[in-house]
Amino acid sequence: MRILAAALIACLPLTAVAAPTYDARLQGFDYGWPVQTFTFDSQRQSLEMAYLDVPASAPPRGTVVLLHGKNFCAGTWKEAISALSAAGYRVIAPDQIGFCKSSKPLRYQYSFGQLAANTQALLKHLKLDTTRVDLVGHSMGGMLAARFALQYPQQLRQLALVNPIGLEDWKAKGVPWRSVDAWYANELKTSFDSIKKYQMEVYYGGDWKPEYEHWARMQAGMYAGPGQQAVAWSQALTSDMVFNQPVVYELPNLRVPTTLFIGQRDRTAIGRDLASAPLKATLGDYPVLGKAAAEAIPGSTLVTFDELGHSPQVQDPAQFNAALLKALATAK
Repeated sequence: MRILAAALIACLPLTAVAAPTYDARLQGFDYGWPVQTFTFDSQRQSLEMAYLDVPASAPPRGTVVLLHGKNFCAGTWKEAISALSAAGYRVIAPDQIGFCKSSKPLRYQYSFGQLAANTQALLKHLKLDTTRVDLVGHSMGGMLAARFALQYPQQLRQLALVNPIGLEDWKAKGVPWRSVDAWYANELKTSFDSIKKYQMEVYYGGDWKPEYEHWARMQAGMYAGPGQQAVAWSQALTSDMVFNQPVVYELPNLRVPTTLFIGQRDRTAIGRDLASAPLKATLGDYPVLGKAAAEAIPGSTLVTFDELGHSPQVQDPAQFNAALLKALATAK
């Protein structure tokens, strides 16, 4: 009888493990270090900015501030944070307002100037406003890092831009404008499958590795959870910000030593889904965009990763971290 029962159990279908879901503040997702909160007033409301403050685990060499991209969070810098801390850097990694573990206000005028001011307020809160820091921005965080460098150049020792977006003006090139309501309707359709499809095609040159899934599940879990509408609305508002505030025209005004880290297989371009086929084929050409940006930024250095895409810090942490640490070590 026991043998028969075991056989019957073995024939029963396995219950699928439920995909993780999170609320609008990403509670339950572990970044690997304690998450702290900075409370401040902005635009007539009290807001909370979540952030990581990871101390150096070697003789101190300085402070690095990491700015995440639009489809990313402070926790996505996990491998870079470990490498930087081990090399002697204190690391500050905030979740910007509207993202991940930070507040998602229903009414907020998003601009890169405002997010830069929020970041500077955090540094002042941490008593780093008189300390020159190294600023590293990825994707949308690269746009924000450039804006920060334009607003607060005296705060920075060095600027590092990792596959930043905004290196081309999509609207000026002919990508159709869309309303925030249209962005919101699109965001509500987001799922793990749509995230994976997009990232595989645009970020990783058609490749997909198991290690990418952890971060895709993080993003998808917010859309699948009880905070879906708040997350989608914040993403819609920030998509409008990204589309309408390209930084490309101001790159020649940067006066901070700058290194560009460009994965050559990246094809990211906001709004490309509405572009005509001929136009779409020209957008997000990072081998061209990276070189043009390096030529536009006075005295900048271009570091390329031929086999990597939009997120070199996720795709090949060892290669990326080595390049970043080398750039930081040579800065004056």
